Amino acid sequence: MEPERGTSPARHVPVLLQEVLDALDPKPGGRFLDGTLGLGGHARAVLERAGEGAQLLGLDRDGEALELAQERLAPFGDRVSLAQSSYSRFADVLDELGWDLLDGVLLDLGVSSLQLDGADRGFSFLHDGPLDMRMGSAFGAAPASSLVNKGSFERLKRVIARYGEEPLAGRIARAIVEARRQAPIETTGRLAAVVEQAYPAKMRAKARNHPATRTFQALRMEVNRELDELETFLGEIPAHMRAGGRIVIISFHSLEDRIVKRAFRAEAKGCVCPPRQPVCTCGRLPRLEILTKKPLTPGEAEMEANPRARSAKMRAARRLDDREVAS
Repeated sequence: MEPERGTSPARHVPVLLQEVLDALDPKPGGRFLDGTLGLGGHARAVLERAGEGAQLLGLDRDGEALELAQERLAPFGDRVSLAQSSYSRFADVLDELGWDLLDGVLLDLGVSSLQLDGADRGFSFLHDGPLDMRMGSAFGAAPASSLVNKGSFERLKRVIARYGEEPLAGRIARAIVEARRQAPIETTGRLAAVVEQAYPAKMRAKARNHPATRTFQALRMEVNRELDELETFLGEIPAHMRAGGRIVIISFHSLEDRIVKRAFRAEAKGCVCPPRQPVCTCGRLPRLEILTKKPLTPGEAEMEANPRARSAKMRAARRLDDREVAS
């Protein structure tokens, strides 16, 4: 399971902070979007680096996180605008603000410590609480308890296998179906126990992480439609970038990183005509230049100081000017 974006509201540790600032290269007067604001650690650093006149729009589905981030970013006054929204709907918020093009965009796809550490949010098997897992209950998604108690065996197996990359997805799905026949699974503690018991004793003894780690990750990703959000965002964001603007994305899951990698490559290539076609007829031009040939990862010092950053991968790209493409 991927780490969260920080450790606590009091000790918020933005992941790959220096790498993010170097890749975004924020300048005075620029307009920036932090689509996964969390507690505002990255956003604050971007505004401090950018200097005079820079503006930032921060989005988060979590209303509680927005309140805490607002306190952190209060010194920047009206240079900061916050909205409770999924990042895939960024264009609607830009329209409401009257913003046109962006100079920099950041997504940090890790889960906030605010969410993981709160038992009432139902994200973690370490804290017994309601089986919820919604990043924002105001967006109409059903809680994880609905999926766990109503989802078919086939759907549960598919979700756990795909998003959790769990080799025992079938055993776990079957155990969930059997357990809910006795009584609905309504808490994180009971679900964690069901998953743990689905693991063979020898595997439980050798496991480095809790057996429920991958299952909880998978259910959370399904409940919040996280991969759909990311694909929608990547398809729309280049059209809202100013020439030279930077896009920086930090992911913690192999599926997320793969989606970002493919999207950046497609935008850097431009043409989508079949390889055997001798002449391009689609007319699609490259819109991005990839700045990170390989994803950047935390160094030893950062992982020692913040172990939750160990699986982070950062990719960055730059919006091309039409003149660059033409030349």
